[in-house]
Amino acid sequence: MTSAALDDLHSTAPGSTSRRAPRAWLHTDAPSLSLHGDWDFRWSPVADAPGFEDPDGWGSLPVPSHWVLHGHGAPSYTNVQYPFPVDPPHPPDENPTGDHRRTFTLPDSFDGAARVLLRFDGVESHYRVWLNDTVVGWSTGSRLATEFDVTSLLRPGSNEIRVRVHQWSAASYLEDQDQWWLPGIFRDVTLLARPTAPIDDVFVRAGWTASPGDVVSAGTAASGRPSTGTGTISVPTIDAVFPVHFAVPELGVDVTWASADDVAPITVEGVEPWSAELPRLYDATLTSGGGGAVGGSLDGETVSLRLGFRSVQIVGDRFLVNGERVVFHGVNRHETHPVRGRVFDEAHARADMALMKQSNVNAIRTSHYPPHPRVLDLADELGFWVVLECDLETHGFEFQGWLGNPSDDPAWEDAYLDRVARTVERDKNHASIVMWSLGNESGTGRNLAAMAQWVHARDPERPVHYEGDYTGEYTDVYSRMYPTLQETESIGGGPATPLLGCGPAEAARQRSKPFIHCEYVHAMGNGPGQIAEYEALVDRYPRLHGGFVWEWRDHGLLAHTDDGTPYHAYGGDFHEVVHDGNFVMDGLVLPDDTPTPGLAEFAAVVAPVRLSVSDTTVLVENRYHSASTAGLRFCWTLSRNGVVEASGRLAPGIVAVRQSATVPVPDEVLAAARADAGSLAPGDELWLDVVAELAGPTAWADTGHVVARTQALVASRPAAVPRASSRGWDGDRLGEATFTARGDLATFRGHDVSGPRLELWRAPTDNDRGASQGGYETSDPVLTLGVGDPTAPSSASRWEARGLDRLTHRLVSVTRTDDGLVQRVRVAAANSGAGVEVTHRWTLTDAGLLLRTDAMPFGGWDVTWPRIGVRIDLPAALLSETASWFGTGPDESYADSSHAARVGRFQAPVSAMTTRYSMPQESGHRPELRTLSVGPITVTTLPDPASGHRAGFTLTPWTAQQVGRAGHPHELPVPDALYLYLDDAQHGLGSRACGLDVLPEHQLWPSARSWSVLLA
Repeated sequence: MTSAALDDLHSTAPGSTSRRAPRAWLHTDAPSLSLHGDWDFRWSPVADAPGFEDPDGWGSLPVPSHWVLHGHGAPSYTNVQYPFPVDPPHPPDENPTGDHRRTFTLPDSFDGAARVLLRFDGVESHYRVWLNDTVVGWSTGSRLATEFDVTSLLRPGSNEIRVRVHQWSAASYLEDQDQWWLPGIFRDVTLLARPTAPIDDVFVRAGWTASPGDVVSAGTAASGRPSTGTGTISVPTIDAVFPVHFAVPELGVDVTWASADDVAPITVEGVEPWSAELPRLYDATLTSGGGGAVGGSLDGETVSLRLGFRSVQIVGDRFLVNGERVVFHGVNRHETHPVRGRVFDEAHARADMALMKQSNVNAIRTSHYPPHPRVLDLADELGFWVVLECDLETHGFEFQGWLGNPSDDPAWEDAYLDRVARTVERDKNHASIVMWSLGNESGTGRNLAAMAQWVHARDPERPVHYEGDYTGEYTDVYSRMYPTLQETESIGGGPATPLLGCGPAEAARQRSKPFIHCEYVHAMGNGPGQIAEYEALVDRYPRLHGGFVWEWRDHGLLAHTDDGTPYHAYGGDFHEVVHDGNFVMDGLVLPDDTPTPGLAEFAAVVAPVRLSVSDTTVLVENRYHSASTAGLRFCWTLSRNGVVEASGRLAPGIVAVRQSATVPVPDEVLAAARADAGSLAPGDELWLDVVAELAGPTAWADTGHVVARTQALVASRPAAVPRASSRGWDGDRLGEATFTARGDLATFRGHDVSGPRLELWRAPTDNDRGASQGGYETSDPVLTLGVGDPTAPSSASRWEARGLDRLTHRLVSVTRTDDGLVQRVRVAAANSGAGVEVTHRWTLTDAGLLLRTDAMPFGGWDVTWPRIGVRIDLPAALLSETASWFGTGPDESYADSSHAARVGRFQAPVSAMTTRYSMPQESGHRPELRTLSVGPITVTTLPDPASGHRAGFTLTPWTAQQVGRAGHPHELPVPDALYLYLDDAQHGLGSRACGLDVLPEHQLWPSARSWSVLLA
């Protein structure tokens, strides 16, 4: 490689002058040739690799791909850190380099082409291209498309393309996104035949305004029929050879423009608007040269568009689409797959986005770069509000106090403007895109302001977003990451608090804009908590427009141990010099596509239809932006102890957007509620469940998919506390159990068991281990305006310092009674004067063995407890059983993540009772248990006489200590028992891995506790 070529690696320029100007990614009938397939490949650890003529070291590699996922070098994960010295604009000499080459022959369909373009849709991070031994050019911008004109370099017959890709370059300083560094040609490489009369670029705007009298609140009509209004088609850009024919057959649009001067707006009546809920699209075509590549001719072409008519506005502090406030129930979406990395697979993307829709996700922020262009086609079709983000992040400069940050360095202005131009121009025709984002976590400065100015000039309709513009100098919306609840309320219009980085006047300016959480409730591991608290503020303050959970999917990469055991790897698993551990595992979906309980919680909290039950009525609130409830049906069931006894349909009629309706509680339910206690057996509970479900199939779910639900207790009759049996001890046997001399269980129903053992420890969650945003255990968020104690270590650190993971148990006494025993135990950790006095009271009853546990803390406790409960060790033979329970489910739930839980009868294999997080941690807690059966053993909880509270349970093949010591699931030991935890309570989850600590109302502080269970 020449020294000039190596110099390009150090250049702040975005690429060579041979690159063509950016344009829209269009669906065209002009011929193309995909260069997917196996290429010759050679890897070198340095930038100055041998020339292509050197015959040594060549193998093959599929394109598109990342070479580090095919055995060449290794992936590297960092969040903020640069994995190379911060010496802009210079990359290191140790610069992994991949040489790619292949031959191809142009198909006959290219005959007669006026030009041939070579398009790269994604290469990380710097690449230089040769065609038939001649340099074509070079480019950067890993997630951005680049085209070169190669017409003069092609020859008849065989042609050879060569591409040299460097992992690091000056451009890497602009691509410090929180994700894996994955070099290679990972998106499409395509040759494009261009006609003699082409349509090279077009920008079509399709605006919409409501027709007065035809709609209710500019949304779906009360009849349930789609709204109609006035559509306005304008074409601010058309780079084509005229005449051009434009048609939208369904709307009767059929015009021919003889020249650019003839292009004028088109107004059409009776147009249905596009929205994320009703993604109505109209097929349109533009044809030049009399009709595309017909009969082998390349005289012209036809470009196909799918128009979604919608208007985007900011009016005061409201962000509006089609005249109505938008609430983003969104996710941040990276492109990631455990095997392919960022290589696109359309079927997988469609399934992923269908799962989003099924989970009430209505918006996507494309963190932190434009996705594969087909993702936006799917967003148009399935219906998502999209905040499209530029491929930009310089977060690592934060460690340098932002010294040298390219965002404020004029030498980088061309690169910044080039990146935003390629972002906007490629995707400007998508209805789903309602906002442009300049990038992420790049500080602030003149180059970002220049980007915003360019976008405003190019596309005045769509607002500009960038979170780092704290004072609002050049952006249209106020956006923040992980603000406290108090600050969020202040932004919405509640009691004023200081705003980050703002003086009084700047704060006033920001409070005058629509507000968006571009990232909130960090979904790392078991969590997040507090979704409902944020959503309540969005309900209360119209200035708040919702936000985007961080993030949609874990980024785990499939790896294997030396013995072939598969696991999902994270930072450090590839021996990186610097890395950020499992911080890349922070999604609502696990790497293997498994939805987490956190996703179910999100879906429940943000459901677009809100249901609630009073004594005599069911309230149906339509919280959609633009859809009536015409596509839903409302069903109810009445269950006794989880078994359905009656069911039917509710008929609230069609509820228009932002309207509500009430319907009577069904007569069968009212009759059950009026029944005297004599009609209920002791322990009976009657529950009314109401669900809103799809009345017909959609593009993303089948008929019957549940959109929203609620539940209400109709009637119940407490069960009497079982009385002591007249039977007593038979040696060491008490009913179905035997006990040791220490008073511990030895067997039950013929199975070896042990316990009960008081437990305060849980395997720390990622949020327990995190220390972001300060701690609430040592500060009062009400008094500190939501700011946690910045000096507070993580909860897990505090728990470990108090020895909660290594409690010792000292038997104080064992006393046999006629019908049971009383065991007193003193529990504390080494070098601690704080502990718990525990009394276990066993009583034999005709219904089984009753265990009452009383726990009384003593000493100077100054820390929360992870849990308070007992552990009973069951035989490993039960690991293959199915657990059946009546209680909360179907998934785990916690004090601040409980909206998806309902009371019912559930069953699951014991192996599926915990969630397989990529880093093992607390999982599987289901509070408010009634009855649990595993094999021959049944556990029934007794409600607290005053509060009705019941203990919860966890079934797991590993102790909390074993889980806490494992870095990956495959590192857990081979199970030798099944552990049953019966917890009176657990500490909340919070979001402190990168957000708020557990709120005070969800914290578990030491206190006297009592709970009772019956073993049978």
